[in-house]
Amino acid sequence: MTPIERFAELLRTHRRIVFFGGAGVSTESNIPDFRGKDGLYRQKTDLPWSPEEMLSHHFYAEHPVEFYTLYKEREGMMLRAQPNRAHYALAELERMGRLSAVVTQNIDGLHQKAGSRNVLELHGSVLRNICQKCGREYGMEDFLALCAPVPHCPKCGGVIKPDVVLYEESLDGFTIQCALDEISHADMLIIGGTSLVVYPAAGFINEFRGDALVLINRDPTPRDASCTLVFRESVGEVLEEGLRLLKAAR
Repeated sequence: MTPIERFAELLRTHRRIVFFGGAGVSTESNIPDFRGKDGLYRQKTDLPWSPEEMLSHHFYAEHPVEFYTLYKEREGMMLRAQPNRAHYALAELERMGRLSAVVTQNIDGLHQKAGSRNVLELHGSVLRNICQKCGREYGMEDFLALCAPVPHCPKCGGVIKPDVVLYEESLDGFTIQCALDEISHADMLIIGGTSLVVYPAAGFINEFRGDALVLINRDPTPRDASCTLVFRESVGEVLEEGLRLLKAAR
């Protein structure tokens, strides 16, 4: 039995699967990841700050014009992005009653766009933007239209902040608890497109108690040795083929 056939068999024999994903899930949608060879953190700029620092809370507070200039460019790209085969395969697995949740570190909203319903967004979403004064919520298109260069609420004049978790900010406690509950009750965990070096999110997989741990990532991770299966192909390729074989066996 080949590894992909074994993967399809695991999909067939498990009924409470959770997918834990990172930036590598969306690279096929032309959204660069962070730490890959062409990732955001490896891109050279003429600015005196690293891309990582420009996504921190202190940079948002101290350099709002520069923060929103970078944010508008990257998040405008996310707004134009479309789901890829990884997103659609996961949505189909959920409809088939095998996938119970997607736990994602991504903020692009593509899982929901593909049809997934139970999506736990650890780092928030670009689709939500909140006025820090009155609490009014703005969608992405309205938010981008107000970025000139710092977005202010037309209702009260307050600054509108993306509902995403920046470096130095805490994850939402309720979302964390829901994610931990899903992972701890899963009988199979698929980890895809993440280096497993960003904490606290990477530590969530320690709660997994099931018998099938599958990792799909281009580069090695600290957890490879403990996995049932490890794939170095793209997340979309593995999920799509696994789903195809699963359907063929029904």
